[in-house]
Amino acid sequence: MEFFRIHKDIPFMRHALVFNVISLITFLLAVFFLSTRGLHLSVEFTGGTLIEAHYQQTADLAKIREGLTKGGYTDIAVQNFGSSQDVMIRLPLKEEQNSAKIGEDVMRVLDAEAPGASLRRVEFVGPQVGRELAENGALALMLVILGIVGYLSLRFEWRFSLAAIIANLHDVVIILGAFAFFQWEFSLAVLAAVLAVLGYSVNESVIVFDRVRETFRRVRGLTTPQVLDHAITSTISRTIITHGCTEMMAISMLLFGGETLHYFAMALTIGIVFGIYSSVLVASPLAMWLGVSREHFIKPKKQIEGANEDGAVV
Repeated sequence: MEFFRIHKDIPFMRHALVFNVISLITFLLAVFFLSTRGLHLSVEFTGGTLIEAHYQQTADLAKIREGLTKGGYTDIAVQNFGSSQDVMIRLPLKEEQNSAKIGEDVMRVLDAEAPGASLRRVEFVGPQVGRELAENGALALMLVILGIVGYLSLRFEWRFSLAAIIANLHDVVIILGAFAFFQWEFSLAVLAAVLAVLGYSVNESVIVFDRVRETFRRVRGLTTPQVLDHAITSTISRTIITHGCTEMMAISMLLFGGETLHYFAMALTIGIVFGIYSSVLVASPLAMWLGVSREHFIKPKKQIEGANEDGAVV
């Protein structure tokens, strides 16, 4: 399915150096913010207090958040679990905190601002749990990266594999850099969004590289930059349809999904935008500079012993 077709190839590779310089500057800024500011980790990573409350009616999460904020609680996470009447509240770790006292204080605030709640459970989540989650998250990210590299190496060629993974890691680092710069809360939901972006972005690289391989095999006489330009141009309509629909979904969650989905949708929104850019304008130039050519996709003809150049047996 195509909305339109461009009959003359757009010379993307003519500006490949400019695109990659922009990417390098953005990448270095993201690394700088990550190293100087660091990520603002959520309770799931740092540890803290977990409170479960139950309402007889549907809980008003917005009123609960507003009430807790007025009560002096910051960096809180409020969400439903199980049903619309059950609420889970996560509070950040504080020194010398008493879970029982915190539970009483929170319920006192809720009685004043969002009455009708009954306390079900107060639990302290230690930093050890947070450390374990961080390690598991990093392990998951590494396994995803290794899987992508292995898949692309088997399906295409190692130059494409290396170019795609560099471009996709560029997306991940930029998302993390944005969260470090603005000090947005980095939670497990955001980590899930980062992993989703990694897989989503590599899909676009696969589409472009598949068209590159097809063009190398089908058309002769084109240089590598011309083949890459043709592959990108011929997939533009598909890119606009796919990424446009996905971006609309992410922006809808960002605008209407509420507090719980806000940062998850923010990570997706940033990742989709940069995913298009990197898959098309970063991965392809990298593959070109790594020396990909038609010879890597065309198997040489086997010369039969005793045959002349035309294949006739002498």
